[in-house]
Amino acid sequence: IEHLESHPEFIKPETRKNEILGFLRKPLNDLCISRPKSRLSWGIEIPFDHDYVTYVWFDALLNYVTAIGWGSDETTFNKWWPVNYHLMGKDILTTHAVYWPTMLMAVGIPLPKSILAHGWWLSEESKMSKSLGNVVNPLELIDEYGVDSVRFFLMRDMVLGMDANFTMESFIKRYNADLANDYGNLVNRVTMLIHKHFDGKIPESGNYDETDLKLITLAKSKPTIVKQQINDLKIHDALETTLSMLRKINAYLEKKVPWKSVKEDASQGSTAATTLAISVDILRIGSQLLNPVMPKKTESILNILGAANIPLGDTSIGLLKSGTKLGAGKSPFPRID
Repeated sequence: IEHLESHPEFIKPETRKNEILGFLRKPLNDLCISRPKSRLSWGIEIPFDHDYVTYVWFDALLNYVTAIGWGSDETTFNKWWPVNYHLMGKDILTTHAVYWPTMLMAVGIPLPKSILAHGWWLSEESKMSKSLGNVVNPLELIDEYGVDSVRFFLMRDMVLGMDANFTMESFIKRYNADLANDYGNLVNRVTMLIHKHFDGKIPESGNYDETDLKLITLAKSKPTIVKQQINDLKIHDALETTLSMLRKINAYLEKKVPWKSVKEDASQGSTAATTLAISVDILRIGSQLLNPVMPKKTESILNILGAANIPLGDTSIGLLKSGTKLGAGKSPFPRID
């Protein structure tokens, strides 16, 4: 209880921490960590009594530290422990947030920084169950739509710690809205204009107007916000923050209409050149921010944008220099009909 109260981040989300505090403040019974062989024949034998085996949850928990070298390879153990996050389902929280920390404290091993109890994926509002026949096979989804698209949906539509509902309708709707439309169409739109009017090379920007500066300022602020949201385990918010920036590029293009202004002036430093140079560079930043969730698809897009050699962690504005040649290809997110 003292540890929980002095380390508010130890159990996430907050509701689960309160649940465990409520459990601990009730009268507690001893937890038996053995089972008689007469009742349970399998298991690890208790060293001091051949008629008993170890309670499976006691033995299983030890694997978290013994598998990474505790008691046998201290160098490897110290490399991997203590951990920042212990992730498990909400239905086994007591085992991991009461029994396990007690065991660690007993032998003097540092506790994890946070224990995160995640929710369930529901199917049509019901818990997935083989008996109900409503289990969704993620490998079939991956075969059909690609692993990155599935990863994106899972991260975008679940608030960590809460339950989330899966339907094919919601998957397709999210994919088409965020990936095919907001992201994929933007990639195609910007690169096609650069290929057509600037020989497939990033054009040179001219003077910035108020609309340009507004978008640039927005793009400068987003990476810090996204990184903080990820550190706070608000991955769904981090994705939405990034997608909202991509939507701002689309709105910017609608306002600046480079497909019209380029017909009046297609020179370097023109309004159209500036608009496209800004757009493609901020699109590059958005792709870098999406990379942890969609590594393969965003790598493909960064190649198309000519940004393959820019370090993924450097989201500074202006790194995609004028004269850089675009790669071949188009958006890897075709619309699902």
